[in-house]
Amino acid sequence: MNRTDHAPQALGVRTSLAAAITLGLEKGRFAPGVGLRGLNLVLNYEDGCQAACTYCGLSRERRAGQGESTGLGCGPDDTDPTTFIRVKWPAYSLADILPRAAGAEGKIKRVCVGMLTHQRCLEDAVEVIRAFRRETDLPISALVTATLCHSREDMEKLRAAGADRMAVAVDAATAELFDRHRGQTVRGPHRWGHYWQVLDWGVEVFGSRRAGCHLVVGLGETEEQMVGAIQEVRDRGGVTHLFSFFPEEGSPLATWPQPPLGQYRRVQLARYLIDEGLGDRRKMRFNLDGQLVDYGCPTAEAVDQGRPFMTPGCPDEETGEVACNRPFGNERPSEPFRNFPYRPGPEEVARIRVQLEEGLEKGRERLAR
Repeated sequence: MNRTDHAPQALGVRTSLAAAITLGLEKGRFAPGVGLRGLNLVLNYEDGCQAACTYCGLSRERRAGQGESTGLGCGPDDTDPTTFIRVKWPAYSLADILPRAAGAEGKIKRVCVGMLTHQRCLEDAVEVIRAFRRETDLPISALVTATLCHSREDMEKLRAAGADRMAVAVDAATAELFDRHRGQTVRGPHRWGHYWQVLDWGVEVFGSRRAGCHLVVGLGETEEQMVGAIQEVRDRGGVTHLFSFFPEEGSPLATWPQPPLGQYRRVQLARYLIDEGLGDRRKMRFNLDGQLVDYGCPTAEAVDQGRPFMTPGCPDEETGEVACNRPFGNERPSEPFRNFPYRPGPEEVARIRVQLEEGLEKGRERLAR
């Protein structure tokens, strides 16, 4: 067991390696100009996550295939090497995290309490949010496992506990891909329609644009399908937090290729235009391969600013800048940034302009539909 009914600080959590370094729990340093602003946590259990998502490092199928322990580690000498969103997520007790988070409020601008698929996770997430509300002044986001939420009241519990924003990880751009990677096809518990219902409840309870939806580029969709999903999120009152697929070692998609950088850059720009109310998928044009060839609005200023290519996520409430900047969450440090954890400079923007054209088949456009 890693919790007690009367001791929420005994709950087990994982945090990203970048967060563990920032809190002084692990040794390491960041590349020049890179720093972490958001503390990401995921609830941790001895029997692990019960979902079977093909791309996830916490999937029960990955653990079964590797014979990997999922027990709670409580420090750098007793950590589980499981990776999630590319990087290691060492495990600690909440009691290890809370005082260090309170002492790092100058660096950390927001905390995100994430769920996995476990029968106790909703209840425990509420307790962790309450503990952070008592012990820190940090704004708190709840990353919700929709399958555990059965009514709008579950969103209200999270808000009453102290969360001011929520997000749900739909991840796949279409119902068919969702089922293939997360649903019945892989004996998973998740259902496409219910995930969108929970996003709707989140918008109702937390407010328009205070509910987010995670989407992962590169699970087999076209650019057109992903842009359609982003527009759907916007139409429902949410915002999109965009990720690029990265193959997790030992997962069913361990040999699945990353999406080409040109594909990701075009979707990033479309996401920014849609979320900021500057563009609309219904005015965009795609070629016969589903590639985005016309954004339906001016793009030069947005590209020059570099903001479309920064990590999208929950903001620092004081400055409006993204707090959840997840450095190196989508790529190795030796690779080009897919989500920049800072605003890219002129030289980086010049490279982005070239990348936006990479792999693009022109001359086969069709009208937006």
